[in-house]
This record gives sequence, structure tokens and C-alpha cells, in this order.
Amino acid sequence: MFYMLALFGLCWWCLTGVYSESLSVTEGDSVILHTFATGIQKDDDILWQFGAEKKSLIAQIRRSEEIFPNERFRDRLKLDRQTGSLTITEITTEQAGDYEVTISGARRSTKLFRISVYAALPVPVLMRNSSQFSSSSSSSMQYCSVVCSVVNVSAVSLSWYKGNSVLSSISVSDLSISLSLPLEVEYQDKHTYSCVINNTISNQTTHLDISHTCSAQGQRLLYFVLVIAAGFLLFATTLAICCICRKSRKTDETGEDTRSNVVLCKPTQKMKKPDAVYQNVPKKR
Repeated sequence: MFYMLALFGLCWWCLTGVYSESLSVTEGDSVILHTFATGIQKDDDILWQFGAEKKSLIAQIRRSEEIFPNERFRDRLKLDRQTGSLTITEITTEQAGDYEVTISGARRSTKLFRISVYAALPVPVLMRNSSQFSSSSSSSMQYCSVVCSVVNVSAVSLSWYKGNSVLSSISVSDLSISLSLPLEVEYQDKHTYSCVINNTISNQTTHLDISHTCSAQGQRLLYFVLVIAAGFLLFATTLAICCICRKSRKTDETGEDTRSNVVLCKPTQKMKKPDAVYQNVPKKR
């Protein structure tokens, strides 16, 4: 009896050929769903359907004629007439789900696919946290605070690595949000640090250059101090000139010696015409 059931199951598998395959891809990729058929006959009918409970016809080969009835997939589908395999170009998250192909002819076979589509991962961005600047009271060591950030992500993990060791990590579920993870490092630290975002199928990494990132923070602070100092010096110089000019005007009014007056403080005076001098001119006779 056991052998009869095994033989019946084997025959049923040969006649129906039910398979299943799961694929995980990144949004924007092209995906090929293989039927593994060695050759399609002219009388074979190939049906591709999408959906789990409510299936919809998306592609069909009938008597060597290609049919794409679904507007949602029409511009993104390609069929291989030799094997019946389906290519989905520039797949999106909306096209994730269950696919089923059925080949009817001399031999009937069905194959199921489940496609998971993940959004493309952004590259982590490293920024200096200018509000965080600390130094150790027990030593002369100074620390730089860096924040690793990503925006509009879902189902990912964001982590700081020191070499190959995880220092800190944060995860998010299916919600599309922004993530940020801080890190405090010593200015003179020679270790390798990197920020990594990853999901099930891919990852993106940004390496931290301490000498560049943290020194830039110090340069910004130095530029700020220099600008403040230059502004103060300009103000002091202007105030000193005004005081000297005021003192110079008072000296002129009192009739004191003005040889020490500053040239810049002397007002511009209009040149007066000399008075005409009349001399005794002999009269003409």
C-alpha cells in the first residue's frame, strides 16, 4: 500500500510539477522568473498571474502570441517565447508579492514565486555635532562628537563599528522614518570607525575620517573667534579715531597749538580769494 501511494505521489508530481521560489531584490532592479521549461510548443498556453488571494492575469503566451492585459505591469514585463520566463524591469515595492505561472499542454506544470522588494538604501551621512564638545577632566584628551544620519528608511538597522566590532546600533520596523546615531571619539584616536546601514539583502557604509571631520570642527571654532576678534579690533580703532578727532576740534577752538593734529581729523576748508590791493595809479592826462 505504501509503495502504491509513493508511486501515485511521484506520478502526480511529474504531471503537475508544483514548485516554489522566494526572491529578495532591491527596488529598481530587473527580476527574471524562470520557468525552467526546456522548450515551449506552439500549442502550449502559458499564464502568468499576480496576487495571493485575488489573482490577476498579467501576461500570457497563447499560440506563440504575447498578451499583456494588465495596465499595471504592461510597460515592465517581457516574456521569453522559448522558455516562457518572465522579466520584470525596474521593479517597485508595489509589485512585491506572489506570482504564479502555469504551463498547459502535453505536460501541465505550475510554479509559485514570492518576491520581496526592498527600497534602495541611502548612504549614511556623517555630521559634526557642534553642540557637543567635551574634554576629560582627568587628562588632556579632547573628544569630537559625530552623528550618523539617514532619512526615509524602513526595515533597516543603523550601526557604528570600531573595526569589525559593533559599538552601538538602532533598528526601525516598516515605518518610514529618519534615524540618527551619535558617536564620541578622541581627536587622536587612530582606530577605524564606520557607520553602516543594512537590511536583509544589502548595506551601505560610510567611513569616518577623524582628522578631517574633527579638525574641521576646530577650524570652524577658530574662524568664529578670528571674526569676533577682527570685529572688536575694527570697533576699537574706529572709536579711537573719533576720540582723537573730537579732541582735535576742541584744540582748534581754544586757539592752542594744532601742529599735533591728526591729518584725517582736519576738515576740508575752502580756499578764500585774496583781497584786491589797490595802489596809486597815475591818472592819464
